[in-house]
Amino acid sequence: MGIGTNIQATRQAVALTQEQLAAAVGVSRQTVAKWEAGETSPDLEHSAALADALGCTMDALVNFDSEGTGLGAPPRGKHLFGSVKVGERGQVVIPKEARELFGISPGDKLVVLGEDGQGIALCKEEDFMAGVEAVMAAVRGTSR
Repeated sequence: MGIGTNIQATRQAVALTQEQLAAAVGVSRQTVAKWEAGETSPDLEHSAALADALGCTMDALVNFDSEGTGLGAPPRGKHLFGSVKVGERGQVVIPKEARELFGISPGDKLVVLGEDGQGIALCKEEDFMAGVEAVMAAVRGTSR
């Protein structure tokens, strides 16, 4: 995937027209069309403006690989690490990039959360418990 594909997919994902994106970045619609077609690439200044207008990082805009999903670059603070295969006993391998980003090490305990119709999420047990303790402290503070 190139930056042109990512610009187009992300623009469509955030429901902007080429004209709207061009106005936000300060270029013509034709320039955006050329970027999306891969005829030209935005310079550094325009790449930063594109990332801001599209709500993603420059890294995601340049390096994200949707591998035919049609998804745009993920928004700032959101990540798509790829897919994993569930083993026979339900085990999954968390991608290295995710483990590094979230500080997950061998032996760490994770809490598995879920919501019907939404899916599941993993959270480090220590972070989850810190959140529970903060909520409990707030409840105790307001019930006096």
